[in-house]
Amino acid sequence: MSSETSRDVAIRVTGVTKCFQIYEQPHLRLKQAVMPRVLRAAGLEPRNYFQEFWALKGVDFEVRRGDTVGIIGRNGSGKSTLLQIICGTLQATSGSVEVNGRVAALLELGAGFNPEFSGRENVYLSASILGLTRDQIDARFDDIVAFADIGDFVERPVKTYSSGMYVRLAFAVIAHVDADILIIDEALAVGDAIFVQKCMRFLRKFRENGTLLFVSHDTGSVLNFCKSAVWLNRGDMVMHASAEDACNAYIEYCSQEVYGDAVKLKSRQAAREEGAVIKPKARVEADTRLEMFDNVANSAGWHSGSAAIDSVELGNPEGEVLTSFAGGEEVLLRVRATAHVALSSPLIGFFVKDRLGQSLFGEHTYTYIQPPMEVEAGTRLEASFRFTLPMLPNGDYSMTVSIAEGDPFANTQHAWLHDAVLIKVASPKLRYGLVGIPFEEVSMRRIGGGE
Repeated sequence: MSSETSRDVAIRVTGVTKCFQIYEQPHLRLKQAVMPRVLRAAGLEPRNYFQEFWALKGVDFEVRRGDTVGIIGRNGSGKSTLLQIICGTLQATSGSVEVNGRVAALLELGAGFNPEFSGRENVYLSASILGLTRDQIDARFDDIVAFADIGDFVERPVKTYSSGMYVRLAFAVIAHVDADILIIDEALAVGDAIFVQKCMRFLRKFRENGTLLFVSHDTGSVLNFCKSAVWLNRGDMVMHASAEDACNAYIEYCSQEVYGDAVKLKSRQAAREEGAVIKPKARVEADTRLEMFDNVANSAGWHSGSAAIDSVELGNPEGEVLTSFAGGEEVLLRVRATAHVALSSPLIGFFVKDRLGQSLFGEHTYTYIQPPMEVEAGTRLEASFRFTLPMLPNGDYSMTVSIAEGDPFANTQHAWLHDAVLIKVASPKLRYGLVGIPFEEVSMRRIGGGE
């Protein structure tokens, strides 16, 4: 590989494995340190007093400079172990990691701080480890403390801090060390809403020039922040793909885990080719702002064989199916499905997401259909949702629909369709936020002062 190509890579992970030695009792550690040598000296075959646990098994991927990559997977999949190896706080059993640039990491709560030291002392300790000189830390200390916003606690031992205060100070340090690569491991989950928003603003700004490795159980956050994602499962790298593809596959896997061996979900692969254009069913007028395209036949997803989504239609309250809307009007969404087996509590739902996969709004039938409906095998169902269509900012959106059995807190998904409906919004008006709302009146007047 040329040096120029190598410089384009921020992180290269090659064949990384990690094996931990698990001891059932503490005294077995001592036996492991002594007995193998004694047995070898006596000409006998030594034995191990531990069990091997392979946290990582031959993980390979690259992160290019300026990329944002998510790491997803269930608890125990090896995410935190991988990050520690990349940061250099843990040694791989085999394989190699190449990191080009200054790394700042926010790993599990407590990492990097001495609990007996004050916040001030830990700022100097942590920042110096990350490569800042004493003079540089002096110059940035006030900014770090202002970002953390923990007041006089900066002079107290961090062992007296709450988990939120701990994260505040730790994040404030990594935000002021001019890092080339940021590694965040789920730590922001313990922060309060105001501080998390401050961190999100910093991370969005950092993405403009830096490289971000982001671990989260929230696939919505990964879709929001990351261009691609690495999915780990029990130490194996299942896939490294676009954030949308990896998260969709991960969601399907988690649903399969609910079924176990009883049912094998069947994937629905998108039939359209890359770049294909789906034509609307009806002519769209020139002033149309929101276009709806039926994509049920081409949508990816999965089904268990117990139920299926047949169609999704959106129209006016009178039931007339339409393909163009303005936003702000009352609409009727109808989702038709078929139960192939008897269902004790069928539940049909939908949510609309933006191009990053963020859920904007949605609903399901369980809230409104009580007591739960019981249906026999072969029953066809139609769920209707009457609501005011939000005014969405310009862009591409899609609707996910599903049919499940159970309730919102404990259910089994029988059919799940990604992108069952495609939505394209084009408006001459600039709309702010994720979802626009209709304003009845906007005015401005003088109330005194000036001429």
